[in-house]
Amino acid sequence: MAKADIKTLDDIKLMVNTFYGRVQEDDLIGPIFNAKLEGQWPVHLEKMYTFWQTILLDEYTYQGRPFPPHAQLPIEAEHFERWLQLFDKTVNDLFEGPVADEAKSRGRKMAALFQVKLEHIRQSPFKPLL
Repeated sequence: MAKADIKTLDDIKLMVNTFYGRVQEDDLIGPIFNAKLEGQWPVHLEKMYTFWQTILLDEYTYQGRPFPPHAQLPIEAEHFERWLQLFDKTVNDLFEGPVADEAKSRGRKMAALFQVKLEHIRQSPFKPLL
């Protein structure tokens, strides 16, 4: 049976909830997310709904800057790789179409950008200006 594309906020919520459910259970990145977001998961998920709704549906509900909350996390390339594996698998399991492809593309671009920014902050002798 053919899968539908990501079209609505309900689709975004399904993608986000499924993805972060897998993240929480993952041996590598689960402990990092769970330590940071303990007691805060509902707030984080709401923020992720608006983030992806803004990016994928052109419905501008997200207010914020995605990078700063990640700046102090103990994350390396292997963590980004796992995040992308789980994200791509989630999108592929649930959806197919141009918006689903865009979601995966945006995920890869974000991971690359975050890694560049983290590297810069870690090598700088100055306190980060977030």
